[in-house]
Amino acid sequence: MRRNRRSRLLRDDIAFFQAIRSQLNKTSGTQRSPEQLDAAVRQLVSGAIMADEGIIDVFTAAGLKKPDLGILSDQFLTEVRGLKYKNVAAELLAKLLKDEIRTRATRNLVQGRQFSDMLKATLNAYHNRAISTMEVIEELIKLAKEMDAATKRGEDLGLNSDEVAFYEALAANESAVKALGNDELKVIAAELVTQVRKSVTIDWTVRESARAAIKVVVKRILRKHGYPPDLAEEATKTVLAQAELLCTDWA
Repeated sequence: MRRNRRSRLLRDDIAFFQAIRSQLNKTSGTQRSPEQLDAAVRQLVSGAIMADEGIIDVFTAAGLKKPDLGILSDQFLTEVRGLKYKNVAAELLAKLLKDEIRTRATRNLVQGRQFSDMLKATLNAYHNRAISTMEVIEELIKLAKEMDAATKRGEDLGLNSDEVAFYEALAANESAVKALGNDELKVIAAELVTQVRKSVTIDWTVRESARAAIKVVVKRILRKHGYPPDLAEEATKTVLAQAELLCTDWA
C-alpha cells in the first residue's frame, strides 16, 4: 500500500517536471531569460500537466471552471482541494501565491514581507517533509484567505491603497497600535501620503539631501501625532522604504 502510494506521488512529480521540460524545450534553442522561463512555468502550471493520459488541464481534470475572480476567490480555493493531482495542486497554488505576493510587494512593503515569509516557511516545511501534500494545500489556501482578508481590512479602514501601505508601515509594531489606536494611525497614514507625495522628486532616493528632507517630514508628522518615540526611528525607516516603492508614480 505504502509503496503504491509512493509510486503514485513519484509518478506525479516526474510527470510534472517532464511537462516543465517539455514546455521549456519548445524554443528555437536559444537561451531564455529568467522572465521567459518564469512565464513558461506559469503557463504550464496554470494550464496543463503531463500524465499517463497525455496533457490534462488541471482545472478540467477536476471538473472546475477556470477561476474568474483570481486566486483569492473562495470558490476557487475550495474547489482546488478536489484536484486529482495533489502535488500539482500544491505547485499550482504556490506559483499563484508567489505571483500575487510579488505584485503586492511592488506597492505594499509590509504585506510583501509578511506574506513572503509565511509562504517561504510553509514551502520549507513541505519540502522538508514536515507536512504532507494535503497539509501544504490547506496551509496555502489559508494563506490566500489571509491575503484576501488583508485587502478587505484596507477597504474597511476607508483608506486608498497608498494610505493602507503607510498605515501598515506604522502598525507593523503592535505597541504603536496599542498606544495610538487604529483611528489615529489612519490619520497619520493619510497625512504621510499627502506630505511625502508633495516632497518627493524623481531622484530623491539617490540624493542624500532630498532624502534627509523627507525623513525630517516623516519624523515631524510622527512626533506631532504622538507616535511612541522609542518606535519612531524604526517606523521612519519603514515609511521611507515604503515611499521608495511608490515614488515612481508620485514624482
